[in-house]
Amino acid sequence: MKCPFCASSSNHIRVIDTREVTDGIRRRRECDQCSQRFTTYERVASMNLLVVKQDGRREEFDKEKLVKSMRIACTKRAVSSAAIEAAAQEIESGLYALGKSEVKGKRIGEMVMDQLRDIDDVAYVRFASVYRRFQDVDSMAEEIQQLLARKRREQELRNQIPLPMGEE
Repeated sequence: MKCPFCASSSNHIRVIDTREVTDGIRRRRECDQCSQRFTTYERVASMNLLVVKQDGRREEFDKEKLVKSMRIACTKRAVSSAAIEAAAQEIESGLYALGKSEVKGKRIGEMVMDQLRDIDDVAYVRFASVYRRFQDVDSMAEEIQQLLARKRREQELRNQIPLPMGEE
């Protein structure tokens, strides 16, 4: 490594602070030659993840494309950019955790719907309507009914009082 200010070699650069960040390690460094400080980030080099489309084509996974499609679904909804970014990061981490070099687009779509279902109901239905290619209003109404039933089950589970543990 060379100092970005004076081009001094790495034996003149020392690490002042190291912190873990979301996707790697952040290091604060100082050059002994020019006394300038700078920050470096270390990330694990990710493998190239290919998305297998329905027609068999393969294209490289693009997190920005994922974020863009989620933003479209969340248009004019009270959903923060941070929530969308966090969901996209969770999806990306989940994909790499599969340990495969190729993943079907359908799997990614399901992961996006799972995340949007937890973030915003309307955004979920918007994304699902495009992803599942609803042919008529009845198909969309059925999806909404399933969403409502799931929400009711989740609410019932949250409202249940936990049973006391058996005393011995």
